[in-house]
Amino acid sequence: MAFTTAPLQRAVHYEISLSDAAVNLVDVKVTVGPGSSSERDLQLPVWNALYQVRDFAQYVGDVEAHDSSGKPLVIRKVDKSRWQVRGAPGGFKVEYQILANLPGPYGAQLNPHHAFFNLAEILMYPVDDRLSPQQITFTNVPSGWRVATSLKEASAGARNLQGFSYEAHDYDALVDSPVELGSFKESDFDDEGGHYRVVVDADPADYDMRKVVEKIHRIVTAETHWMNDRPFDTYLFIYHFPRGSGGGGMEHAFGTAIDVDSSVLAEDPQTLADVTAHEFFHLWNVKRIRPQSLEPIDYTKENYTTSLWFSEGFTNTVGPYILLRAGLLDESSYLKGLAQDIGVFERRPAHTRQSAEESSLNAWLEKYPAYRQPERSVSYYNKGELIGMVLDLALREATNNASSLRDLFQWMNQHYARQGRFFLDSAGVLDAVEQVGHTNFKPFFNHYVSGTDEIPWNDFFKTVGLELVRRRNVVANLGFTASRGFGSFPQVVSIDPGSGAKRAGLKVGDTIGEINGEVASSNFEQRLRQLPADSVLRLRVRNAAGETEIQWKLAPLEEEEYSFRDLSNITPQQKARRLSWLHGEPQNSGAESP
Repeated sequence: MAFTTAPLQRAVHYEISLSDAAVNLVDVKVTVGPGSSSERDLQLPVWNALYQVRDFAQYVGDVEAHDSSGKPLVIRKVDKSRWQVRGAPGGFKVEYQILANLPGPYGAQLNPHHAFFNLAEILMYPVDDRLSPQQITFTNVPSGWRVATSLKEASAGARNLQGFSYEAHDYDALVDSPVELGSFKESDFDDEGGHYRVVVDADPADYDMRKVVEKIHRIVTAETHWMNDRPFDTYLFIYHFPRGSGGGGMEHAFGTAIDVDSSVLAEDPQTLADVTAHEFFHLWNVKRIRPQSLEPIDYTKENYTTSLWFSEGFTNTVGPYILLRAGLLDESSYLKGLAQDIGVFERRPAHTRQSAEESSLNAWLEKYPAYRQPERSVSYYNKGELIGMVLDLALREATNNASSLRDLFQWMNQHYARQGRFFLDSAGVLDAVEQVGHTNFKPFFNHYVSGTDEIPWNDFFKTVGLELVRRRNVVANLGFTASRGFGSFPQVVSIDPGSGAKRAGLKVGDTIGEINGEVASSNFEQRLRQLPADSVLRLRVRNAAGETEIQWKLAPLEEEEYSFRDLSNITPQQKARRLSWLHGEPQNSGAESP
């Protein structure tokens, strides 16, 4: 993946008008130069931001085409997301409207309050000019609105004085740069040569900019030190703190867009640090340290890979490591969270049937509630995080603490990202692990990455003087399982026969809007698990029949819960290894004394 700064030549021009914000309609004009054929195709991506085919063409209307003199041209649909213009060898202009009311960070939204665009969701690209330079101009921007994007401002000669103009070296770079327009607040800072922009669109009563920036500053310092790298001059954080069911983050090469529900932010401020550390680390893992199977991007269909357990899961592993080193998480809280993550994994029956690779391959099925049932799938985020953690301990054990997960990422950054190369999925990760671990890790990968063997937790944890303890505990039996899609309300994916939930009328597919009178936000699972047995659960749900409120009394259920304790005979070496694991080690000087 190249990030060039060469000057732009002839470009594809996009003009985005915000004049119809009141009805969520974006007016788009695409101007394309001469080509070698009189028949030219334009493609609107069928997916972006999520591993889900969402068919953005469903929102397109009023498509017209003209030549350079304004004469109407024939334009027809070739398939659901592609249009063909005829009789335009000398260039042409296509105009259309597209409905944009999907909130960030995975959507494109225009309303009287603001605009947020993942540009691939609204911009058709000329198929034969996808690699050409691109220019975009935003017009009819409401008075008082500003623009925040990682795109480079257009040069003086190419700038449209009627709007805000930017440029990119190809379509991929253009649409990897989200755009926020509105009356947002901004606070910038510098850190060791890097410039960071922090843009927030939210009610000022719902956040403290000073505290937000302080967390971000600690995170970027810790991560750039951990990677010993900063592959950018400027990085943009775009935050939304909506009052509703917002939540999640989307990584980009030079920025990130993050939503945290305002009620979650108030109840659990740690959520902001968690998602920020995760998304910022993606600027290496996914955006630059990237599997070959995802290159080049194909916007017309699913892009399959078996390595999301690494690209997403290991990013989950690193996030808490960074927060520990940044002083935003303590050891006790980390171990408590890790034990909970192990419990989530162990309680899913599918963990003995679905491998990390298969879970990655099936990412495109996650939009279907039936697939998300505990009996059918495991999360590559969850399983990948746990594989990354035990691999870190295994690397330390194999090298007498001389190598770790940090060395693995730095090696891959040096040998892949910095050389513009992509790794070959699991085989590429295995090769990198063996390079830094200096031993055979193929059995580890056969057992836990491509295989479904039970992970012998305490074989790994004993190296740092810890023991994972299983205890039977009485919890509330909800009688159902719900799963939250990206940026949406939770949806019921299974119901236990004979349960109170079944008797109360809850149905598979119901969307949960409220839990005991409060919005079902991104932390809904944590709130449900905290309910005491014998309490009453009240849900407001929506389905095809409308919206209704149901309630029932929860029954008690015995369930295994997990926690950590120190080994009774912990050694000084194990204590030192744990300190190194959780709080950091000087690069290439972590070897323990024999």
